[in-house]
Amino acid sequence: MNVYYLQLLILIGINIIMASSLNLVIGYTGQLSLGHAAFMSLGAYTSALATLRLGLPFGAALLIGAVVAALFGIVIGLPTLQLKGDYLAIATLGFGEIVRIVFLNLDITGGAVGLRGIPKETDFLWVICLVLITGFALNRIIHSRVGRALLAIREDETAAESMGINSTYYKTLCFGVGAFFAGIGGGLFAHWFRYIHPNTFGFLNSIEYLCMVVLGGLGNMWGAVIGAGLLTIIPELLRQIADLRLLIYGIVLIIMMRVRPQGILGQSQGKSTHTLSQYYKQILGKIKNR
Repeated sequence: MNVYYLQLLILIGINIIMASSLNLVIGYTGQLSLGHAAFMSLGAYTSALATLRLGLPFGAALLIGAVVAALFGIVIGLPTLQLKGDYLAIATLGFGEIVRIVFLNLDITGGAVGLRGIPKETDFLWVICLVLITGFALNRIIHSRVGRALLAIREDETAAESMGINSTYYKTLCFGVGAFFAGIGGGLFAHWFRYIHPNTFGFLNSIEYLCMVVLGGLGNMWGAVIGAGLLTIIPELLRQIADLRLLIYGIVLIIMMRVRPQGILGQSQGKSTHTLSQYYKQILGKIKNR
């Protein structure tokens, strides 16, 4: 396969993992996070150091990077998920900047120079397998009891808690799972490009993944796949007109949000609310019957 197209496919796969994991946090739980790229950087640096310094196999390094990202997701999620809306977004944004500055000032991560010489272990087979595993795992979560609890929290957290759902537990669990798969995406990224820098995982990268989720449709896994694919391919198609590339890119996003604000595959807000309201009525009916 042509190297350019191979790299494009691998980037699409990594972005699918990132967008799908963020969709679990934003689309299914309703928690606006702007620090997803920070978890990606934790997975990237941890897995890269595990292979570069410790000589661990690629699979083990990926797993360690994902676990470290998940642990940080849980630790950060416990205090920040008490916040809601804009306050949560600002808190996660601050966490992302803290991680970036820390990596900029650590010698082991290469500091401002970046980390070089990472073994090139990522290939098309690894990416395809991990995309499928990510999709399968997230799909199982969404269609389980945990997924129904996350949807209830998204629609009305107060009503969910009144029905006995521990919102703090489920939101933290969701945050940890999303960070775990973001760490996997970071490990794949680091072992493909063989060089990473703290600025590679800045605020704009988190916004880019958010755009993928919103464009594809919040609360739809196939929407995250389509959004990641489109927002990876469109900038590449516009490379020949470099002067107007960002302008056209922005216009496409604005038109899309005006024509279909819920995203390509997203449900309308009214339909989603109606479905969850019926769900609560059924539960209340069962309680009254007892």
